[in-house]
Amino acid sequence: MGIGPGVRAGQVSVAVAANFAAPLVSLAAGFTAATGHTLRISPGPTGRFYSQILAGAPFEVLLAADEETPRKLIDTGHAVAGSQFTYAIGQLVLWSARPGLVDDQGAVLASGRFTRLAIANPKTAPYGRAALEVLKARGLTDALSGRLVTGESIAQAYQFVFSGNAEIGFVALSQVRVPGKPMLGSHWRVPSSLHGEIRQDAVLLKTGEGNPAAASLLAYLKSAPARAVIQSYGYAF
Repeated sequence: MGIGPGVRAGQVSVAVAANFAAPLVSLAAGFTAATGHTLRISPGPTGRFYSQILAGAPFEVLLAADEETPRKLIDTGHAVAGSQFTYAIGQLVLWSARPGLVDDQGAVLASGRFTRLAIANPKTAPYGRAALEVLKARGLTDALSGRLVTGESIAQAYQFVFSGNAEIGFVALSQVRVPGKPMLGSHWRVPSSLHGEIRQDAVLLKTGEGNPAAASLLAYLKSAPARAVIQSYGYAF
C-alpha cells in the first residue's frame, strides 16, 4: 500500500463523525507509515457536515455516523458513486462517570436514581435515534422525556455526562473505551436488539476524486491493520 514511483505524498481532508474521532487519530500514524500521506481531521456531527458539504466545504472524504448521509451525497452529485462502504458498526452504551451508578442490565433507567439523561440530537445523530429506540423498547419514552438533555452531537452528549451536567447518557462505546486502559465510571453495553443497527459508512467526496491520498485512506480503512484498531475501540463490521 506504499507510495509508488513518481507519486508524491499528499494530504487528505477528512470530515469524521464525532464518535470516530479518537479511532481515526489512532489510525493516522499507521496510515502515514503505510502510504506516506497525512490526514487533516475535522470531527463533528454528520448532519452538520452534510449541510457544509452541500454548501461547498472542501472536505475530501466523509466518515459518517450513518449510511444515509453518504447515500444522499451520492444522489446529489457531491460524492462519488461506488465509493460508499461500511467502515464500522457502532455500539451504543449507557454510561456514567460515577462508578456503580449504571448496572449491566440498564435497570437504572427505570430506577429514578438520576435527574438528567444525555443523548445526541436524534434528528441529526444516529446514536441519538438509537437512544430513543432503546427508551421505546423499554417502555420509558414518556417517563423520561422530561429528563432528557440533548447534545448537538454524540461528543456533546458525552461531555454532558463527563462534566456531571447529566448523571448518565447514551454515548458510543468508542468514547469510553480506550484500548489498553480500564473503562472509567460504569456502563451498560446496550444489546443491538433494542435499536436499529448503527452502520457507519465512508464515502469519497467529489472534491477528493482527484486526490490519491483520499483513495489511499479509503483503501487503508479496509485493511487488516486498520480493522484491528477499529475493533479495539469496540466497533464491529
